[in-house]
Amino acid sequence: MQLTSWCFDRLTNRRSCIVRGHQSLYSWVLSRLGRWFLRIGFFLPQIGPAASVDSIAKAAKRAEELNYDSLWVTERLLYPTNPQTSYYGGPLPEPYKRVFDPLETLTFAAAHTSRITLGSSVLDIPFYNPVILARRLTTLDVLSRGRLRVGLGLGWSKDEMDATGTSMKARGKLADEFIAVLKAIWTTDPSEFHGKYFQLPKSTIQPKPVQKPHPPIYLAAFAPGALKRAARLADGWMPVGMNVEQVKTIIGQIRNMARDAGRDPTQLKVIMRGNLAVSQQPIMKDRGFCSGTMAQIKEDIASVKSYGPDELILDPTFSPDTQNEQAFLRNMEEIRKLL
Repeated sequence: MQLTSWCFDRLTNRRSCIVRGHQSLYSWVLSRLGRWFLRIGFFLPQIGPAASVDSIAKAAKRAEELNYDSLWVTERLLYPTNPQTSYYGGPLPEPYKRVFDPLETLTFAAAHTSRITLGSSVLDIPFYNPVILARRLTTLDVLSRGRLRVGLGLGWSKDEMDATGTSMKARGKLADEFIAVLKAIWTTDPSEFHGKYFQLPKSTIQPKPVQKPHPPIYLAAFAPGALKRAARLADGWMPVGMNVEQVKTIIGQIRNMARDAGRDPTQLKVIMRGNLAVSQQPIMKDRGFCSGTMAQIKEDIASVKSYGPDELILDPTFSPDTQNEQAFLRNMEEIRKLL
């Protein structure tokens, strides 16, 4: 018997999924109910010493076998020798010296999977032309049969802005137009846009994405203006580099902003990111979210269910114990046992 995607959309809002057989459905539903409908995603080994062709393929396949909901990639353009912008007050982490392109990585993962959704956390808007990016994202959505999820941010590295010929100034206004161009290309035919930063002459641009009206767009945001942008224009908010208390506070704020913008605040999804830092001994002081022993990380995951995120995506890239393919896959397995 074949059970198609509409069954699963009613349970978890999953956009594209086919499961064959009653036993597969039974196990799948139990795993979702046991998590109180909190979706769980995992990052691909796209960055650092664990990143390789084989590890990306193996991780993608194994995540789907383990019933993770989503796979994610991030963006880091370069590792400056003398950085102009510090990374949370310090140097860039060593894993950023080795980075596979995010969209090519997701396309490769799409070819090795059939159900799991594929997302970016995040692509930096200033690095791209929206017309070209719209084509690339559409192609990925079509090739993956409607599994793409688009996380976007404004970037923060002065060195990366210099390398791409963009400016740290006016990124917010540029982002408004950038998103408008993406939506114009994805939802109208012919498409046209005329703004201060971008021009699109009236044109036919095919194909259109599988997902309607378009793949979901999530914005990484912290500043008030960026949060308002997410509340007005995005399908969800993607907090990055924030602690639990900050996320708790801002969830209420951004949903109020969505209501003030005339939108249904319940439709604004929250996808929270946790950077794993696994240790053998408990961390008793100044413990960060998703750091410590597996027992402590389990407590953190359980706590997320109590304050409103729709999804938690976990990144083991910077964990001290994730330095090769075997360790990466082991963490993926161990985390899944906690859920």
